[in-house]
Amino acid sequence: MIGTDTFKDNEVQLRTGPVYQCAEFGGFGILDEINMAKNDAVSVLHATLDHRRVIDVPGYARVPLHPATRFIGTMNYGYAGTKELNEALVSRFMVVDMPPLDEDTIYFLLKKYFEKGSHAALKQFTGLFLDLQTKAYNGEISTKSLDLRGLLSSIRTIRSGLSPLDAIRMGIVNKSFDIFEKEIIEDVVMTRIPSSWTKADIFEG
Repeated sequence: MIGTDTFKDNEVQLRTGPVYQCAEFGGFGILDEINMAKNDAVSVLHATLDHRRVIDVPGYARVPLHPATRFIGTMNYGYAGTKELNEALVSRFMVVDMPPLDEDTIYFLLKKYFEKGSHAALKQFTGLFLDLQTKAYNGEISTKSLDLRGLLSSIRTIRSGLSPLDAIRMGIVNKSFDIFEKEIIEDVVMTRIPSSWTKADIFEG
């Protein structure tokens, strides 16, 4: 994140990383999925993000942050492979808690990606996501199948010719590997996606 040594012009030089470059030139630095970073990696941000606003690079320089430097950390809480953030790091950020997706937002996204999708079909896909979201929040299933990216991929696959039910199974149902959970998800899918549906039922024209 700060940089690494590299050999250039017959000498060892610092090849600056993204955090160093943000400090030097200003701008936004996006720390994507910050709760997957190792502790020693994010610890370099402590002096950068508090009142000191500097980066110490041992053996090279002490870099003050450009006034226009901003850092944004993103994370999905509770995903496998993630961890709790250190309190010292969290205290250096203002936290925006994103609310769950609602019906209007999901439908808007689906219509944006699939302009030729029929209103009725996109409403059913929206309802499917909301049904799974409700079951996940009630603890009936895990959040593995609550995958908007998977839903979008499923509809793209339908557009390419796969049957709607098979596409949803691949993009949503099969994300869970627990047989009992998969049965619950399958039941939810069957209430929304008729087995008789074809590509023509999803896309107009």
